[in-house]
Amino acid sequence: MHPKTRFLVLGATAKTGKRVADKLRSQGHDVRAVSRSTTPAFDWTKPETWDDALRDIDAIYATFQPDLAVPGSDEIIAAFAKKAISHGAKRIVMLSGRGEAAAHRAEDALRHSGADATVLRGNWFFQNFSEDMFLPYIQQGTLALPAGDVPEPFIDTDDIADCAVACLLDSKHIGKTYELSGPDALTFAEVTSILSDATNRKIDFIPITLDELDAGMASDGVPEDFRGLIRYLFSEVLDGRNSAPTTDVEQILGRKPNSLRNYAQDVARTGLWNVAKTA
Repeated sequence: MHPKTRFLVLGATAKTGKRVADKLRSQGHDVRAVSRSTTPAFDWTKPETWDDALRDIDAIYATFQPDLAVPGSDEIIAAFAKKAISHGAKRIVMLSGRGEAAAHRAEDALRHSGADATVLRGNWFFQNFSEDMFLPYIQQGTLALPAGDVPEPFIDTDDIADCAVACLLDSKHIGKTYELSGPDALTFAEVTSILSDATNRKIDFIPITLDELDAGMASDGVPEDFRGLIRYLFSEVLDGRNSAPTTDVEQILGRKPNSLRNYAQDVARTGLWNVAKTA
């Protein structure tokens, strides 16, 4: 695309959105990164916020909150794509999830909208261990999840962002669906072992039941809708369907994706995991 292409990045404060925005800006591109807290604000549940975000935009990186598997997301994506095209923003690269059959309807809605669409399906993120979600448990030294021995080829969100930028900038990716994974399929027990090695401290993985996880989230005050999403991810998505690593990151970028061991060593050097989270 022309260097003066104007990009809209949804999810400005989210893991991939903030990275995509930063990478585009570092290449000199014009970027509007939006979320519910920005000006202009963008809220998927409030279509009246879409016009201001889409004005004078050529291409879009879209992440849907809370997840494309949520019922009704396909209708919202279809309406958003129609609105984007009416503003002249036909190019849309959308993040989805690997193995999320419930999200396929939303992907289809985007493809059938008339947009020049690319879908990026990602595995679970490395950054779930360092930016939120599992961070306090890693800091405390115990990660208890209903994950069992199912391996997952976790991926670095920087690799996802690099793929998104490449797809936004090169029309050869239009119409493609990519399955993005890291290089190694690892169980959560293997992950905590790698984090233990990197931090030189004991971090244990403890298998629990889905009901135990849900009860713990409820006692922590986690809202029911988010608890439902977590139950879905652990009961349906983390069942082995995504265990095989793919080569799509290398296909897009011409290099292999980052390994969890390299990521763990980088984060460990910051000291983040050695500081117990305080109230």
